[in-house]
Amino acid sequence: MEFRAAFTPRPLDTLIHYTQPLLLVGSCFTENMADKLRQHKFRVSDNPNGILFNPVSIARAVTGYIEHKLYTADDLFYHQELWGSWDHHTRFSDMDQEACLQKINASQTDAHDFLKSADWVLFTLGSAFVYELENKRVVANCHKVAADRFNRRLLAVEEVLGALDNIIHRLLMFNPRLNIIFTISPVRHLREGFIDNNRSKAVLIQAVHHLVGKFNRLYYFPAYELVMDDLRDYRFFAEDMAHPNYLATNYVWEKFVATCMDGPTAVMMKQVYALRAALVHKPFNPGSNEHRRFLATHLEKTKALQMAYPGLDFSAELAYFSPSP
Repeated sequence: MEFRAAFTPRPLDTLIHYTQPLLLVGSCFTENMADKLRQHKFRVSDNPNGILFNPVSIARAVTGYIEHKLYTADDLFYHQELWGSWDHHTRFSDMDQEACLQKINASQTDAHDFLKSADWVLFTLGSAFVYELENKRVVANCHKVAADRFNRRLLAVEEVLGALDNIIHRLLMFNPRLNIIFTISPVRHLREGFIDNNRSKAVLIQAVHHLVGKFNRLYYFPAYELVMDDLRDYRFFAEDMAHPNYLATNYVWEKFVATCMDGPTAVMMKQVYALRAALVHKPFNPGSNEHRRFLATHLEKTKALQMAYPGLDFSAELAYFSPSP
């Protein structure tokens, strides 16, 4: 008897190769995926504006990367002794206005340059709810400003389609070789309430599937469905019952690799992971002949990988496994 309805997503028509740079933009789940990609030596840029949840803010951020928008003092606001931007996460806020602008504009420039050479963009949409100021401007982050400053509303499917359709056209004009993956964050926005969280996810799912059916080189990876319909159990959530835990995130990651990576890349990733495990290995006796043999063996494996994949950075592994002078 089966007690779980597991499913395996169909592989993408075009698969990711390890030499291809990836830009990831969206919710906190984006950063989990970016960390894993970075650990496996992929060239990654994630959330140049910080964590973004709604599609309007995501589209505005990517438009800024394409146009190489540089922010000025007029784009900032001052609250609780901090300068901040309504387009950015609080990690860019600073007590010094110039320091805030410097962090924002350095990230804008890096994102613009990275997007020129990127082969993939991964969007993770978190919520269709937006928070608007009095001038109807949608903010990316409320920065702990009083709730009565904002109007909270649920975007219509047509509004999501308008924002994302426009940015897809602009991305493909800016960098014609781009492939785009959409996914819906499996993080449950319970502060919106159970019903409104589901309404929000439904709007995002409807809009994304319309776009994927409309454009070539657009793909959907079912992170949301893997957690909600495949795992489907509170034991796969953190204590807040909203965020997928370590087990769930790893499960989604394994499915992502199987669905989105080409064969040589999957083989390379296993080899890199083995070296990373050896790198964090704690020797029982660092001076023993056994440990010296362990280091020598992994030094040769690292050199072989460096030769096979010259574009990857193995400097940390080479330094660790090399004999002390």
